[in-house]
Amino acid sequence: MTNPANPEIGRRVRTGGFDTNVHDLGASRPGQPPVLFIHGSGPGVSAWANWRLAIPVLAKERRVLAPDMVGFGYTERPAGIAYTMDTWVQQALDLLDALDLPQADVVGNSFGGGLSLALAIRAPHRVRRLVLMGSVGVSFPITPGLDAVWGYQPSVENMKRIMDVFAYNRDLLTDELAEMRHRASIRPGVQESYAAMFPAPRQRWVDAMASRESDIRALPHETLILHGREDQVIPLQTSLTLSSWIPRSQLHVFGHCGHWTQIEHAARFTQLVSNFLTEADAA
Repeated sequence: MTNPANPEIGRRVRTGGFDTNVHDLGASRPGQPPVLFIHGSGPGVSAWANWRLAIPVLAKERRVLAPDMVGFGYTERPAGIAYTMDTWVQQALDLLDALDLPQADVVGNSFGGGLSLALAIRAPHRVRRLVLMGSVGVSFPITPGLDAVWGYQPSVENMKRIMDVFAYNRDLLTDELAEMRHRASIRPGVQESYAAMFPAPRQRWVDAMASRESDIRALPHETLILHGREDQVIPLQTSLTLSSWIPRSQLHVFGHCGHWTQIEHAARFTQLVSNFLTEADAA
């Protein structure tokens, strides 16, 4: 369900003390949980901007939910809210509760991967399978790319520089895309929220999004880990570490790919996720 006038706007669902903007498409077969997509933390990001190529494909075979996490996109921004992992995990749980969903498959990108990991650790029964793409969730020295992304100051030129960090394929970096993302980043309240999330020094926010090694090693979930080999934002080593720590995991590394696996290799990404979730459906 999206708004034809603005595809970034879906339906509004009450989650705790605020309304969440969520895209809710497709239908699940009996016994098949929906897939919950959790976006990354780039400037001007929304669930639709992040997952627009994957959502329509996956929605042909299962129900797809893609919320704007609080502080991003078109979700309500309550005054004084704390932008913490506790807040975002609770929002995800409140969304599942509001929609009367006992369980979901969870797909997280970057920041969303760290959030998905924390959700699976804190509420393991609410997650069937886990997909982590270019994910945070373990501590690493912050990259210049991530420092630049979180330190973004609004301008079209700065957005172009940020996009250059995200993508390996420079053909994707059009002026139209930069202008669209820049406009999204300057909507009322957006930059204020974004600046409040990741003030310098930013290494502390990498560490704040990390889960404990013992908790990660104890995860029971089948987990698909995806990463772009040329990622300048989140180093490939984070996924190598997650793969070595999560007992029931598999790792796929995309060559000639930066941080935008779901965009730069959209068909392969969607097929891998579809196969991985369909395998669980048949179990």
